[in-house]
Parts: sequence; C-alpha cells; structure tokens
Amino acid sequence: MWPRKRQGPAEPGRIERLSLESQALRGNRLGDPHVREVPVYLPPGYDQGDRRYPVACYLAGFLGTGHSQLNWKPFAEALPQRLDRLISLGRIGPMIVVFPDCFTRLGGSQYIDSSVCGDYARYLVQEVVPLVDASFRTAVHRDHRAVFGKSSGGFGAIVQAMLHPDTWGAFACHSGDSYFDFCFRADLPRTATEVGRHGSIPAFLEAFAGKPKHSSAETHAVMHVAMAACFDPQPDHPDGFELPVDLHTGALDPERWERWLRWDPVRMIPEHADALRSMRAAYVDCGNRDQYHLHFGARQMRDALQGIGVKVTYDEFPDNHSSIDYRMDVSLPLLWKAISRGL
Repeated sequence: MWPRKRQGPAEPGRIERLSLESQALRGNRLGDPHVREVPVYLPPGYDQGDRRYPVACYLAGFLGTGHSQLNWKPFAEALPQRLDRLISLGRIGPMIVVFPDCFTRLGGSQYIDSSVCGDYARYLVQEVVPLVDASFRTAVHRDHRAVFGKSSGGFGAIVQAMLHPDTWGAFACHSGDSYFDFCFRADLPRTATEVGRHGSIPAFLEAFAGKPKHSSAETHAVMHVAMAACFDPQPDHPDGFELPVDLHTGALDPERWERWLRWDPVRMIPEHADALRSMRAAYVDCGNRDQYHLHFGARQMRDALQGIGVKVTYDEFPDNHSSIDYRMDVSLPLLWKAISRGL
C-alpha cells in the first residue's frame, strides 16, 4: 500500500511570491543577485474578511534557501503542508509565514551583515519585513512577529532576536550553530587539507564550482570558507577574508579565531540580555546525537538564557542533525501562541 497523504484542511493555504530589489545586497562582493523572490504563505481563509495575522519568518539551514521548504517531499511534508495540517488540527491558528532567499555563492549568509557576502541582516529587517507588511494584512508589531530556523537558520533566528528585538518578538532555534569550539573548530583540520591542496581559497572555490559532484569533505570545507566570510570579513584583504588556520601547518590564528567566537551565541547571550528578556517566547532544541556536536552548544545556550532570566523552552530529543523538520510540530504551536496574543 502507498502511504496515505496526511489529512489537511479542506481549503489549504497558498503561496504568493513577491519580488524584492534589494539595496542591502546590491553590489555585494560575491556577485550574487540583488533581486530576490520572497515566497509568502497565506493561511486558509486569508481572502475572507479583513483580519490581521501574526507573521513568522523561516530561515533555512546552510546550503538551503526558503524556496526549498516549498518543495514536495517523499514520505514527508513541505512546510506549507505542515502549516495546513497544524491549522486544521487546531494546534496553531492561521498565520503568515515568510520564506526569504538568503543564499550566496558560498552556500549561505548566516543572516548577518558582511562586507563579503552582503548585508543580509539589513536585507531581512529593513527590506523583507517592510515589504511583507506593505503587501499583506500583517499585525505590524514586533510582538506579533517570530523568527525560526534549523542549523544555520537556528543560529540566524537567535542572533536576529538578540540584535533586532525591535523587529522580532519570539524565536525558535532548532539545532543552531553554537559553541564554535566544538561545532566548527573540531573540523578545521579537514578544511585546511581540502583548501590547502588547491593552494588558496579562490583556487579551491573555482575548483568546487567546476565539479559536478562534491565530497563531504569539500562541502564541509566550503561551509568553513563561508563562515570565515560571514564572521571575519576583511575589506582590505585581497580575498576579502581568510581562514583562521594556516593552510600548510594547520596552526590556529588566535586573532582570526577570536573574530569567529564573537558570533558564538553561547558568548553573545549574556551581552544581549535585555533583548532576549523582551522575547514573548524563546525555544531551543537539539538532537542528543547531533553530528556537529551541537547538543553541547544547545545545553550551554539553555544555561546562558536561564542565567539572564529568560524563560526558555528547551528540549533534547533522540535523533541527530538530519531530517528533523518534524520538530516544528513542537515549536510552531509555541511561537503562534506567543505572537497571536493580543490579536
């Protein structure tokens, strides 16, 4: 027997696609397009009446984009179908969900501003959010707006909450990049080997772009290259950035590595206590067999959040880093309850 399709509402939601000509991304050093499509999920019943809706913004993981959550999935749900089901079951009420495209030539942007990749934080806060508010009947206030994501998207969600509390009123961080000494530093030797055999970062990237298939080591190496471009851009460097290790000896450059650590959520949380305490909901989870050791970072984020007085919902579950979209069945009801309050 073929597996049965999960029951959804008689009237599903729909996807509208906006076009955004971004000034924040225009002229970025990577040459990535500054005109982006912004898919937006409108819930069942949106066209009936004049009510205003809370908004959630989904941030994709590294090598992903918001568009990828719209694709059909075998034996699973795309996020619009998940939203339809949760609404039909009464686990969440209707809300608008935004799927921004923050992909770069390096595979991701970490949703922060960089002189190399482009100003993706500014793009989200000053361009995507106002465009959605102007185009649809949103509840135009940070108290009714959440940000959520997994992996690099989970990192983006909690960092956006810390740096832009005037825009976001709640966040959910699924398996977010954190405790960089474990999740990034531990794999830098493999990256030094992969990049070093090409002699330079530009040569590695050129070879990577020309290959029809990439090994796991190559993919992880380009991830580290992207992190260097996001966390430690150097406008005066010929390449715009460099890795925090010597490609020949593997010696760690303490100054360069410290620039990465400034973006570690574990370290950032105490510095942004007021912003985090202002959140209507804070959610962190991670599988306890995460391949990138992110469960250790998640535990430290939980402790840091509790240490500054944030009431965080924290959960560990028996799984790894892969194929864990089902965890949104837990986070979305919490977020919806928080951002719908008062509407």
